[in-house]
Amino acid sequence: MGNRTLQRMIHVGCKQLGLDEDTRRGLQLVTTGKSSMAEMTDGELLQVVEALKARGFTTGFKAAVKGRRAPASRADLRLIHVLWGLLGQAGLLQKPGRDGLNAFVRSRFEGTWQSVPIDIDALRDADQINDVIRALKDWCKRARIPTKERGA
Repeated sequence: MGNRTLQRMIHVGCKQLGLDEDTRRGLQLVTTGKSSMAEMTDGELLQVVEALKARGFTTGFKAAVKGRRAPASRADLRLIHVLWGLLGQAGLLQKPGRDGLNAFVRSRFEGTWQSVPIDIDALRDADQINDVIRALKDWCKRARIPTKERGA
């Protein structure tokens, strides 16, 4: 694999894991002693890729398909995932991904709702779904993340 290909793979991995540039450079520094990819050898770039894989980065079509769940059956639940993804891309989440979203729903609504499902896609109550959408849209608004053009 060439230097440029490895650099692209690192950028894809960081995006998949929701890591911003500063976090990426910090990971590179800890892994190789160099914060700039331009200064790294192919071997050092591979070390960074392996470090990303250790944090959950999946490469290749088979890995992506194997680890992926089917999209939520309802459009309103898919919207929740889209909003959570926008917050993750903005670097505002400590734990991006489904587990983080489920933890957010539990912590935010446990005292308000009679019961909180283990997984967000198990929600069926329209009012509860709207509560989550409202909370995520409000967070996006406070963070100045545009949601209108994405249908949110």
